[in-house]
Amino acid sequence: MAPLPPDKPLRRHRAALRLCFAIPGLSLATWVTRTPDVRDRLGASTAEMGLVLFGMSIGSMLGILVAGVLVARFSTRPVIVAGMGLVLAGVGTMALGTTVSSAPSVAFGLLLLGAGVGLSEVASNVDGSVLERELARPVLPALHGCYSLGTVVGAGLGVAGTAAGFPVPWHLVVVLLLGVGLFAFAVPGLRPGIGRPRATDNGSAGAAPPAPDDTGGVRERRLYLDPRLLLIGGVVLGMTLAEGAATDWLPLLMVDGHDMPAGLGSLVYTGFAVAMAAGRFAGGPVVARIGRPAVLGGGALLTALGIALVSFVDSPAAAGCAVLLWGLGTSLGFPLALSAAGESGPDTTGRVALTSRIGYVALLAGPPALGFLGEHHGLRAAMVPVLLLMLVAAALSPATASRPRHTGAPDGRPAEGRHVLPAPRRDGAGRTGSTHGRG
Repeated sequence: MAPLPPDKPLRRHRAALRLCFAIPGLSLATWVTRTPDVRDRLGASTAEMGLVLFGMSIGSMLGILVAGVLVARFSTRPVIVAGMGLVLAGVGTMALGTTVSSAPSVAFGLLLLGAGVGLSEVASNVDGSVLERELARPVLPALHGCYSLGTVVGAGLGVAGTAAGFPVPWHLVVVLLLGVGLFAFAVPGLRPGIGRPRATDNGSAGAAPPAPDDTGGVRERRLYLDPRLLLIGGVVLGMTLAEGAATDWLPLLMVDGHDMPAGLGSLVYTGFAVAMAAGRFAGGPVVARIGRPAVLGGGALLTALGIALVSFVDSPAAAGCAVLLWGLGTSLGFPLALSAAGESGPDTTGRVALTSRIGYVALLAGPPALGFLGEHHGLRAAMVPVLLLMLVAAALSPATASRPRHTGAPDGRPAEGRHVLPAPRRDGAGRTGSTHGRG
C-alpha cells in the first residue's frame, strides 16, 4: 500500500529542515571560497592560517560531542535554533574580524560556526530520521542534498565575489543577512518535542520511562556495544572520509597530481559538489526501488572506481570525469547510513547522534592524516587507503537493511531486502502520528 501524503504541518516541517541543512552549507562554502582573500587581509602565514582554521575543528568537535545529550534533554527544535544562531553569529564575527584584520576574531568566528554546524546537523539528522518514519519513505537524502545545494550556491557566490573583487567583510555581511532571512522563515515550521526519549523507546508500548542515567553516558556506552550499529558506523566512516578527502584535497590533487591549472582544479571540485547534490536529490526514488543496502554498496563501489581512476590513470581528462563518479557514489552514504542507524533499534536520538559523531570525526581528522601521507608519497597515493575503505564499506552495506515488522507469514520469516519504513499510524481524525519508538 502506498504511503499516505503528508499533511500540511509535516510538509512545512520538511521545508524548514531543508533550509536548516542549506544554511550551514552556504556559510561554510562562503568561508572556504574566500579563504585566500581572508589570509591576505590578515597578513597571515600558512602556519598562522592553520591556527585560525583550528578554531573550526575545536568548535565542530564541541558541538558534536554535546549535541546528542542536548537533543535527548531538550528535543531537536531548541538545539537546531541554538546551532543556527551560532552559525550566523560565527559568520557575523568573521565579518567583524576581517574588517579589523584580527586573526583571533576570525578564529573565534570559526569556532562559533563549527559549533553551530555540529549542533544543528546532529539535531537536524535526528529530526529527519523521525520524519522518515512518519512519512514512510526516505527523506534524509534530499535533506542532505539541500546542504550540498547550499554549498554549491555558496561556492558560486564566493567565486563571483572573488572575480569581482568584492570586499570579504561585505560579502560575509550579505551571506549573514541571507542566512538570517532564511532561518526566520524556517523557525516557525520546526515542530517541538522531537528527539526526547519516550516511554516506547525501549520497544514496548507500555514500558516505564527510561531512568535518568539512561539518557546520558550509560545509554551511550550500551550503544557502543551494539554490533549492528558498529557495522553501520563502519559504513559512515568510509563514506565520510571519502567526502572529506575530496572536499579538502581534490583541487590540489588535480593541480599537483594531474598538472591541471588552478582554475580547472577548482572547477573539478565544483563538478564533485554538483554530482553530490544531484545524487542526493535523485536518491530517494532509487532507494525506494532497489533498497538501501544495494544503493550503499553500489555507491561505495562507484566511489572506489572513481578514486582508482584518479589515483592510477595518468590522464587529466579521465581524472576529471572520474571525480563525477566519486561524488555520485559518495552522495548517499552519510544520509542513508544515518537513516539505517535511526532504525537499528530503540533510542533513535542516541543512535543517530553516535553515528553522526563517527562521521564527523572521520570528516575532521581523516583529511589531515591523508595530507601527511601525501607529503611523503604524493596525494594520488594518499587516496589509496580511502579506496580500500570504500571496499570495506561495500562489504558492510548489508548491515544497513531495514528491519520490517513481522508480517506473520506462514514460514515465520520477516520480509527482507527493500528499504521499507514503518507506515505512519493515524488517529480517529485522520491525522498522521509518529511511529517513533515502535519497534
